[in-house]
Amino acid sequence: MPTVAVIIPAAGKSSRFGGKDKKPFVSLDGRPVWQRAAEMFWTRDDVSKVYLVLSPDDREEFRRRFGHLIAFNNVEVVDGGAERFDSVANALGRIPDSVELVAVHDAVRPLGSSQLVDTVFAAAARHGAAMPAVPVADTLKRVDPISNRITETIPRAGLWQAQTPQVFRRDWLVEAYARRGELSAAITDDAQLVEAMGHPVAVVPGSPANFKITTKDDLELAETVLKARQSKPAEKPSLGFGDEAKW
Repeated sequence: MPTVAVIIPAAGKSSRFGGKDKKPFVSLDGRPVWQRAAEMFWTRDDVSKVYLVLSPDDREEFRRRFGHLIAFNNVEVVDGGAERFDSVANALGRIPDSVELVAVHDAVRPLGSSQLVDTVFAAAARHGAAMPAVPVADTLKRVDPISNRITETIPRAGLWQAQTPQVFRRDWLVEAYARRGELSAAITDDAQLVEAMGHPVAVVPGSPANFKITTKDDLELAETVLKARQSKPAEKPSLGFGDEAKW
């Protein structure tokens, strides 16, 4: 298995979350959200290092509250930038050329599984780029922002909701970031950035539990998921997506 460096951006403002703590710092069943996201990677033999990206304004608070959690783990704290892409670029610049794959995972997506990480890493090693996603189940409506009236119903056939970790060949991601100023400002994630460079990104089946915590309601749902996991043995579902999707 190729070596993988993992970038975890945690420098956002958490403006939609509210409260005193930023989303990555809030407790989820006794452990901060960022830790639950990072610990999926930091004990893996195929991970060279986890790069946790923080706002410079948060570094002192992080050191005071959580420094002991990374003291003996393979984690390096990196200063974030003005936007998420700037934060990832800062971490990407710290990764040695010898590393073959780079994973980018949301700090507020704490409920992924080791099996999901195995699947995405293996697909990226085979194809050069891979990400988890789940098929869109709900009907999608385009709504006019002024009138709040529906302007279009979007067919959901073939639509998938992107998740992380998104994993890429390091040289592909470095090239994409070097040229991101030439690309559309509408690009919203790393997979789209790599796609814009002409590299296909493989999709593996994600999990509804691998959701991003954006609001207090999401945090409550995450607590419920964790309690459910603790109350029964983990199951290995048969997903029927072929060898890459085997858990």
